[in-house]
Amino acid sequence: MSKNYNEIRKNILNSKRIVFKFGTNVLRNDDKEISLSRVYTFIEDLSKLKKQGKEIIVVTSGAVGLGAKKLGVDSNESMSVKQACAAVGQSRLMSIYEDGFDKYGITTAQILLTEEDFTQRIKYLSLHDTLNTLISLDAIPVINQNDTVSTEELAYYKDAFEVSFSDNDKLSALVASELDADLLVILSDIDGLFDDNPKENPDAKKISIVEILTEEIEKYAQEASQGGRGGMKTKLEAMQVVTRSGATGLIANGKEPHIIKKIFDINNNEEIGTIFLPVENLANKKRWIAYATNIQARLTVNDGAKKALLEQTNSLLPIGVLSIEGECQKGDIVSILDSNGIEFARGMMNYSSIDSKKILGRHSDDIIDVLGYKNYDALITRDNIAIL
Repeated sequence: MSKNYNEIRKNILNSKRIVFKFGTNVLRNDDKEISLSRVYTFIEDLSKLKKQGKEIIVVTSGAVGLGAKKLGVDSNESMSVKQACAAVGQSRLMSIYEDGFDKYGITTAQILLTEEDFTQRIKYLSLHDTLNTLISLDAIPVINQNDTVSTEELAYYKDAFEVSFSDNDKLSALVASELDADLLVILSDIDGLFDDNPKENPDAKKISIVEILTEEIEKYAQEASQGGRGGMKTKLEAMQVVTRSGATGLIANGKEPHIIKKIFDINNNEEIGTIFLPVENLANKKRWIAYATNIQARLTVNDGAKKALLEQTNSLLPIGVLSIEGECQKGDIVSILDSNGIEFARGMMNYSSIDSKKILGRHSDDIIDVLGYKNYDALITRDNIAIL
């Protein structure tokens, strides 16, 4: 272990603003019913943290599962069935949180989000203000993806389109990033990140601390667990977001009794879960470009352009772009790929895809002759490029 664990634990204990994400399987028992005892234990422990001066935000799954159980259907049948289950389950889920926190004199606020709440910059900033206001008024925001109207399946219908999030793991990371949280705690049904699947390999070893999310670490990810949309892969994607936003991440087993109390017990020296250390602190706008927005198109650039973006933090000029896939308008966020098809950056377009295709491979001086107007020399200016 290259960093002192106790020192890292101290940073966790001193965290002021904390986002907690509860997965579907953590909230349900073996009969796929809501585990009231476990949920109320979470509420009890969170209430204690709140009264210690912590700012608590909850991102919760479970609405679709609760609705499916109530309706007696399989939520994987179709998108419309899943949305119907969410409509039934969300009110039931929220009433549990509301009643539980009310016992401790704490007010909750329900917030249902879709990808557009992050993709549209105005909505993103409005959400930021609303959440901060709720926290300042001593309320606990309880957030969930709005599955009843979610448009995540658009990804299958539009070339090069990619949604900002399609699960609550990524959503919790985006919330933590937007609110400049100190810590994101994802509670799942596994003890942390292992070098193999511990449910299949009893010799799998847990990784206590991840300093940098390398390709080797990412290979340890497993697919989604039964009943939930997220798996270790989505949790690592979430940790990539929070650690690049200057926050610490923790994945732990939510089925362990009083796990939240153990995490924040100053006298507990047990190595709980897997801790992900912050690696940098991207500026807020670059976080938004890199992770919070839907991707409308893909630009493939030549090796010279890639080098200029990575080493010299230059703008992306038309002469360095080889091709554009998909459709976008000025102000949309696009993915930037190298000649091998590997995404390495994202950026905000200065021109539409229709106009951009007309000037690909040309010098910036040619733009006005080709288009009849010229907004910028670059397709994407350097201040609007986020390196991944």
